[in-house]
Amino acid sequence: MGGFLEGTKGLVLGVANKRSVAWACAKALRREGMQLALTFASERLEASVRKLAEELEIETVLACDVTMPDEMDRLIDGIGERLGSLDTFVHGVAFAKREELKGTYLETSREGFQIAQEVSAYSLPAMSRRLIPLMAEKGGSITTLTYIGSERVIPNYNVMGVAKAALEASVRYLAYDLGPQNIRVNAISSGPIRTLSASGIDGFTAILDTIAERAPLRRNITADEVGDVCAFLSSPLSRGVTGSTIYVDAGYHIMGL
Repeated sequence: MGGFLEGTKGLVLGVANKRSVAWACAKALRREGMQLALTFASERLEASVRKLAEELEIETVLACDVTMPDEMDRLIDGIGERLGSLDTFVHGVAFAKREELKGTYLETSREGFQIAQEVSAYSLPAMSRRLIPLMAEKGGSITTLTYIGSERVIPNYNVMGVAKAALEASVRYLAYDLGPQNIRVNAISSGPIRTLSASGIDGFTAILDTIAERAPLRRNITADEVGDVCAFLSSPLSRGVTGSTIYVDAGYHIMGL
């Protein structure tokens, strides 16, 4: 398997099924020759993630629940043993309770706020801190996934929009902290895609219709388009890019109406 990422190694966090954006990122990285490791967040997801890994001839599949520090530590130990080092980390994990993605943000529960922040935002610095030793020799690339609901009000996105805002701020601060070690940190702001998590947002179909009508390209995007940009950010082609949020949304982010 040849490509412009041949000889590099990466970890993709957040693959759940074939509809997940993290899966599209993993496919693009493998297509370009990167040796990968995947994770599963629970025993319920293990079988499906292992099956997906087989499709891409990925041998390393490890458990990682980002709400459990000990499990994150074990993941890093396992990556060190299996891969030895890392060039790329793709942070594709996010979660909010389904009941928080309807109604108003005003009604957000304390528990719902905390879990959305811990899984969707805090897990980025928590994992990045642990991964630094694996990237220390050559530097590397860290890429996370976000959405325009971080900066504009998307009805029913609620607590996840606030979590994504924290995630994007984390990208900037981590880029500053890790720049001296030649580790770049960026985010991809994807347009809406029919994923399992998106299906929990009330009115999601209407959002897709609005994008297709108003975006400059007059269409919605595909997960594979996000994966291609992830491969770019993971390569030397993007060696001067850090602390940035790159929009893959058919241009919708430039529109005022």
